[in-house]
Amino acid sequence: QGFLYTAPLREQGNIYKPNNKMMADELSEKAVHDVHTKEIDLVNRDPKHLNDDVVKIDFEDVIAEPEGTHSFDGIWKASFTTFTVTKYWFYRLLSAIFGIPMALIWGIYFAILSFLHIWAVVPCIRSYLIEIQCISRVYSICIHTFCDPLFEAIGKVFSSIRATVRKEI
Repeated sequence: QGFLYTAPLREQGNIYKPNNKMMADELSEKAVHDVHTKEIDLVNRDPKHLNDDVVKIDFEDVIAEPEGTHSFDGIWKASFTTFTVTKYWFYRLLSAIFGIPMALIWGIYFAILSFLHIWAVVPCIRSYLIEIQCISRVYSICIHTFCDPLFEAIGKVFSSIRATVRKEI
């Protein structure tokens, strides 16, 4: 009923339409949100402050007139307005032209990155850790079998040596 794919079935029933009362109460208490259509903040568009130190460039950060070299006040105001308006509208134009294609490219890139991490990197690391654990046990057994007795014997030989330091005047 209106789903793009068939809903998985479980013993308690469909996860979207539970058969038992307890599961139905759990779902009614929680608001079920689709992660693809979550609400976005149109006012604060950088909530994690990713670009705080990168793109906050104002007129004063680029153009400055030191004491003793000032242009006409009208020119300075017009320059400020031209810079600010040009930066604002050119950014909007670039984002209108390239925003969606770049979002598509970055979406594909991070999907590939996630796919490789989930299906290749983590399983390889897990496999390596399983293999190395086996080798580690064999290595540990070899060390305890051969090296421990040798080092204990050497320790007993050198434990009978006594050294005293005397200062003669």
